[in-house]
Amino acid sequence: MRNSRRSKSSDGRAPIGPGRRNRQELAAYAARLIAETGLRDFEDAKQRAAEAFGIGGQAGLPSNLEIDAELRAYQRLFQSQSQPQALRRRREAALPAMQFFAQFEPRLVGAVLDGSADGFSAVCLHLFADDPRAVAWFLDDQRIPYESFERTFRQQDRQAYSVPAYRFERDGLEFDLTVFEVDALRHPPLDRISQKPMKRSDRQAVEKLLSTG
Repeated sequence: MRNSRRSKSSDGRAPIGPGRRNRQELAAYAARLIAETGLRDFEDAKQRAAEAFGIGGQAGLPSNLEIDAELRAYQRLFQSQSQPQALRRRREAALPAMQFFAQFEPRLVGAVLDGSADGFSAVCLHLFADDPRAVAWFLDDQRIPYESFERTFRQQDRQAYSVPAYRFERDGLEFDLTVFEVDALRHPPLDRISQKPMKRSDRQAVEKLLSTG
């Protein structure tokens, strides 16, 4: 009787508490949001999943690694053709982009590098300059319209810091540039999923990915 009186969440599900076996179901729900809507903020997807299941607080919520695993499983099951095609298209587009920004020591990062990119994904590059404004000046000189914003990362000591970022579109794809000081080339920030130093690849490594994939 107690269960029948419990309120339901927005999609009609009865709320489930963090003590029950719900982590995988929550992770799968969050992964489906990411795959189907293009949502790229794992924390946002996690909170939306928690809301849908009527869970408050952080206790019992899946980790970003668990959500990433469910996302890849979803892609293998439901996007077995479209996802690899979208990934390859973005890796191919990364090469000329890296050549274009060669003076800024570009490194490919994120979903296009780790293999989880889909039709919603941007080609994400880390660029390096003594003066971060140099990238904006370069984009202006090339007459490339762009959106500027700031992105926050965490260092290995967990301290947060912000750096400039730029976003533009070319040939139907979105390119996302994050600009670091040159010294940061040797000190990558923590990855949002693994919480380990972020993986970065130079142009030669991306060429190898394409030749073996």
